[in-house]
Amino acid sequence: MMSHSAMWNQIALQISQATGQPFQIGHRRSVGGGSVNQTYVVSEEERAYFVKLNQASRVAMFEAEALGLRQIAESQTIRVPLPVCWGVAERSAYIVMEWLDLGYGDQSAWERMGRNLATMHRVTSDRFGWQQDNTIGFIPQINTWTDDWVEFFTRHRLGYQFQLANRRGGHFPKQEKLLAAVPEILAGHRPQPSLVHGDLWTGNAAVTKQGEPVILDPATYFGDREVDLAMSQLFGSFPAAFYQSYNAAFPLEPGYEQRQILYNLYHILNHFNQFGGGYESQANQMIAVLL
Repeated sequence: MMSHSAMWNQIALQISQATGQPFQIGHRRSVGGGSVNQTYVVSEEERAYFVKLNQASRVAMFEAEALGLRQIAESQTIRVPLPVCWGVAERSAYIVMEWLDLGYGDQSAWERMGRNLATMHRVTSDRFGWQQDNTIGFIPQINTWTDDWVEFFTRHRLGYQFQLANRRGGHFPKQEKLLAAVPEILAGHRPQPSLVHGDLWTGNAAVTKQGEPVILDPATYFGDREVDLAMSQLFGSFPAAFYQSYNAAFPLEPGYEQRQILYNLYHILNHFNQFGGGYESQANQMIAVLL
């Protein structure tokens, strides 16, 4: 038990140093989170922080998450929990960020979410990719700077996931045919490299109790903005108000429905690589529809 309390003491010390205000953990509670990390809220009187823990070898994952959160925060377009500090304490990697009291929000909050995300997508780069690789769930996400979107998506998104899936024993008979068809599926579509969240399913968007939209757990990079819209419709959907206000602010281009399936194939392959199971047949069905 000693190393456990030593770990929390080290994290409290790092929070104190990062914020310039002494902090001791008066209260700590576990909160439900994703399938990847252990998550806690730690507090002392009025101050509270959100802490994610994982094995020490995963510290680069938290560093990339902190950089992604910081980049979105600095764009001043949409609210994210601000990272406070991250590193290794005892044998655990950790990231500490501001604690936001989240609810679900009314229609006007989701209209704001759509507008704010559209504003974030207007933050651009001259190439596709990002300053470093990060993770999607706990699977590496390759962000090598690339001039061409078709090449980037074929190689660093679908191609990489297929490689991992084949190694895992996945069976995708039409994989090569699909990869060869990507230029055709994306023909005439020339997206600009937009700052994207990268993992924007319904669990990663929320609204503070004050009604401010927030996005969480990003897998940030510069890509086709449609990847965020596509994923927001993969596991459930955001409220209709979100899509109406996004489209009013930054209309989607014709052909989005087919690209949506292509872009979500990446996430279904990623889910196969993380969890196995029925995601293989779902991926094969999507490949069949695309071909």
